[in-house]
Amino acid sequence: MDLLQLEEYWKLIEGKLDHWLETGVQYIPNLVVALTFIICFSFMVRIAGNFIRKILRRTFESIQIADLITSIIKACLIMVGIFISLDFVGLRGTVTSLLAGAGIVGLAIGFAFQDMTENLIAGIVMGIRKPFKIGDVIEATDVFGTVKTINLRNTLVETFFGQIEIIPNKILFRNILTNYTTTGERRIEVPVSISYGDDPEKAIEVIVKALKNKDFVVKKDETEVFAESFGDSAVNLLAWFWIDYPGEPGFMVARSKAVITIKKALEEADILIPFPMRTLDFGAKGGKELGNVLKEYKVTTHAKDRRDSDTDASGS
Repeated sequence: MDLLQLEEYWKLIEGKLDHWLETGVQYIPNLVVALTFIICFSFMVRIAGNFIRKILRRTFESIQIADLITSIIKACLIMVGIFISLDFVGLRGTVTSLLAGAGIVGLAIGFAFQDMTENLIAGIVMGIRKPFKIGDVIEATDVFGTVKTINLRNTLVETFFGQIEIIPNKILFRNILTNYTTTGERRIEVPVSISYGDDPEKAIEVIVKALKNKDFVVKKDETEVFAESFGDSAVNLLAWFWIDYPGEPGFMVARSKAVITIKKALEEADILIPFPMRTLDFGAKGGKELGNVLKEYKVTTHAKDRRDSDTDASGS
């Protein structure tokens, strides 16, 4: 009885092995075609990847972004080749399962590394749009300085205080960003005050003429001075002029030279730049100055002393 059962089990196993062998032999041509296809396809992907990398490195400022996009494209092409090869072998169900699994894994990774992914995508998009490049002077989120490095996840900016600020790319992508290098020019505003006794129109003419004579001032026809407001002790003016930026002599030096130029020009024209003045009024209803109040006080005090003296004399 046992021997018969063993013979039956062996026949079943032998039949399965024969079936698998026959199936394997039938799939040998498909396997050869699939392997040949994937080898040739990989070789073609490598050639295409090198070509794409060269184009992207010319397109993007950051080599890291170009290499990353190239790697993503190559990985996608290789996956397409693998799926086609599996289809040659007849494993269409496996291809469907792999695609579904890849979608689930990608979704999970996206949620787990949301911040990193957002910075990465922002870096790629900025690499395409190019709102700034290395060496540009930018201002964003309380950071003002020169771009030193553009990475995939962040951008390094050297401030004018000599510090390196690391800014996540998503912040630069989401918020307002000012690029001072794009136009190559920058306007400087210098507030000026003159006394109420001087003529504002004459002061404006003097300041405009003095600024236009400076070599660092560009777009001289757009050099202007405006009467801005009335101050406590002066009429407030605002001087506008343009300089090359970035360039020489630089923002701080140009503004310093402009302040000195304006002061000298106003002094030569006998126009006063006043300092704050205060007039004290001691009258309850106004109109009484300190000198008059002191005189009244002295007269009142002297009259009181005389009355006291007369009283004392009468009593004695």
